[in-house]
Amino acid sequence: MARDMTPVLKRCRALGIEPAYMGLDKKSKRNVRAGRKPSEYALQLKEKQKAKFIYGVLEKPFRNDFAKAQKLKYGTTGENLMILLELRLDNVVFRMGYGRTRKEARQIVGHKHVLVNGKCVNIPSYTVKPGDKIEIKEKVKGYQRYKDVLETTEGRLIPDWLEADHETLTGTVKEIPTREQIDVPVNEVLIVELYSK
Repeated sequence: MARDMTPVLKRCRALGIEPAYMGLDKKSKRNVRAGRKPSEYALQLKEKQKAKFIYGVLEKPFRNDFAKAQKLKYGTTGENLMILLELRLDNVVFRMGYGRTRKEARQIVGHKHVLVNGKCVNIPSYTVKPGDKIEIKEKVKGYQRYKDVLETTEGRLIPDWLEADHETLTGTVKEIPTREQIDVPVNEVLIVELYSK
């Protein structure tokens, strides 16, 4: 499987993202040098790379999500793309506070620790729907890993469109999020412009 092995802080600095969006509480001490003014294409590409990096998606699945977003009848393509990325199972596990970072949430899903409506799902890109019940398997709930994770993510705000119970390690998707509820610093309009060339 292809993986992005670039150091996270280095990539955050290059894309101009705060490491907090990645679930990290580190700070980058270096400053980005101001170069020449980027072209329109460079800005569009940077937004696409930002979205791909934040959600941990490679080019082909990202393009597939974009094609799905174009086919949806409601909303704009850019907003639909952000909503599809937000409804990925690994992202939902991260948002509920059961993973410190999206990469860890992806690993938890991949290791078959997550049940969706009582069925084991190990596909990180699985799209959840409103009303889906997501829980950590009974067998692994007592693991030290989850105690550590909950300790770290205790102060993290859970979005309004999700409901999470940290006592039982369960949660529910209440509704499809709106673009206003997605706190990711990505300008999706530029991504749409890039793909529509």
